[in-house]
Amino acid sequence: MPHIVIQLSVPADTALARQVCHTVCEITHRVLGKVEAVMATSIQFCPAETWFIGRQSLAELGQSAYHLDISVTDETNTKAEKARFLAEVHRAMDALLPQLHPVCYSHVIDARAAAYGYGGRSQEWRHQQAGV
Repeated sequence: MPHIVIQLSVPADTALARQVCHTVCEITHRVLGKVEAVMATSIQFCPAETWFIGRQSLAELGQSAYHLDISVTDETNTKAEKARFLAEVHRAMDALLPQLHPVCYSHVIDARAAAYGYGGRSQEWRHQQAGV
């Protein structure tokens, strides 16, 4: 856990994808306390010409952007942890992407434990098996 989807408005770059993945996974582990071995991350590249802020493309603005969705089990992180996560991800992306536009979104999705899991098992099932 968790599942992370990141969209970047820059040309496809495997080295950048690896750096973004490494950075986001490190922040996720350090701030949200998630186990890196079960983090699943996908990175998608979207041309700046087809990414719009308001009615202008990022290509027209000469800027870049990202969008991050991260699914975590509901009630496993505090509001303060999630706020810190959002801030640290944005700072990291600002260092990794050129001319970052301020309108970049991150979404921490609190998924119910009974409706979310991996390997064919829900997080609720794992919680019950742990006897917690």
